[in-house]
Amino acid sequence: MRTSLLITTLLLTFLGITHMKAQPVEIQKNNYVVLTKNIQQLGSVLLAADDLAREDADLYGEFKIVICGKTVTDMVDNADFEAVLKKAKDKGIKIYACQLSLQKFNVDNQHLPKTLEVVGNGITYGFQLKKKGFITLTI
Repeated sequence: MRTSLLITTLLLTFLGITHMKAQPVEIQKNNYVVLTKNIQQLGSVLLAADDLAREDADLYGEFKIVICGKTVTDMVDNADFEAVLKKAKDKGIKIYACQLSLQKFNVDNQHLPKTLEVVGNGITYGFQLKKKGFITLTI
């Protein structure tokens, strides 16, 4: 009797263990978004991204920059801006322009650098990223 009880207990334990699955552990990365109205600040923002990448190490996630306001007019045929876009791309940082700002200040998307992405409303996009857990800063 004891033997069959021991065998049953071992069998049930073994079957229970084989069906157990480890819960996947999702590591929360630090994602950042900066909303700016001044493209002159982009160099400093890229430096901050470097600092955060070093500080966060494996916890560093995405870094995005959204440009809104009148400064969108400074993005047309601007070699300095295109150099910043290249640096950002090399660092894995995405830069976006606000379509509402482009429309308000009569900037034709065709005159923007090809690597620049456009979002419909920069402020809404910032809020959407905030809801996804991005750390946000407006400058």
